[in-house]
Amino acid sequence: MTLALSSLAAGGKPALAAALARLERAPEEEATLALLDEAYRAPRAQVVGVTGPPGVGKSTLTGALIAAWRGEKRSVGVIAVDPSSRASGGALLGDRTRLRTDPEDAGIFVRSMAARDKLGGLAALTVSAMVLMRALFDRVVIETVGVGQSETDVAGAADTVVLCVQPGSGDSLQFMKAGIVEIPHVVVVTKSDLGDAAERARADATSVLGLAGHPASGWEVPVLGVSALRHEGIDTLVAAIERHRQWLGPLLAEARATQARHWLVEGLRESWGREGLRRVGEPALAPGESPFRALARLGRTLGGA
Repeated sequence: MTLALSSLAAGGKPALAAALARLERAPEEEATLALLDEAYRAPRAQVVGVTGPPGVGKSTLTGALIAAWRGEKRSVGVIAVDPSSRASGGALLGDRTRLRTDPEDAGIFVRSMAARDKLGGLAALTVSAMVLMRALFDRVVIETVGVGQSETDVAGAADTVVLCVQPGSGDSLQFMKAGIVEIPHVVVVTKSDLGDAAERARADATSVLGLAGHPASGWEVPVLGVSALRHEGIDTLVAAIERHRQWLGPLLAEARATQARHWLVEGLRESWGREGLRRVGEPALAPGESPFRALARLGRTLGGA
């Protein structure tokens, strides 16, 4: 069976849902790899990671971002990473309970995916789904489950990371202790309608960023107050995300190539362990090769050794 981006675009949500199911069912079949190769070479979307602790309001914020982008006539794909069911291995919460979107709107596609055996992290399927959706939409959001590895993993998949903190939680100090403060490109204090508590959280986050020193990249991380329920600060957040996209400019291609090399190493480690990595040496992508194709190629080499 031959798959192509053009047929997915023409087939709408049902075609994309079927393609994502195929990614999970047959990740190394030639048709799947050819589709991922095509998608990898044709990135279109800005990929935005929305992360932060459970209960901070990530889903509400993501819903507000979707509404703002749709108001600009931009198409939006969402990957909502959920905890895994112990029984089925699938996503526990599901997108219907986390995000309220119009099912008739062809410009929105939401897919829940399980973290699987990675506590809060991103499963390999999340990365391949992101690459596919990145070629089909104007914006792609990866909303993490908000525990464990999610903050660091999403930084390896997104172009722009939005870190959410909430008033009165002490999140800012916890993030500084965990080193997560080095990850975000935008910090959002959610529930900013809580007044003084929100202002204190914003001041704390600003102080933590100041203590971390000037970012090596040169990008100054803004700290924004947002109340998604009241739709306050959303336009400012959308503008900050857009500013970061423009700031990345020519840096984006190399950043994505670095991410791809990281995915390849992680894929080899997960499939073949440290011994597999040792046998491969320094894994590299051939010119124009996707990390998925490279993983399959190196896997065949290791399997035949």
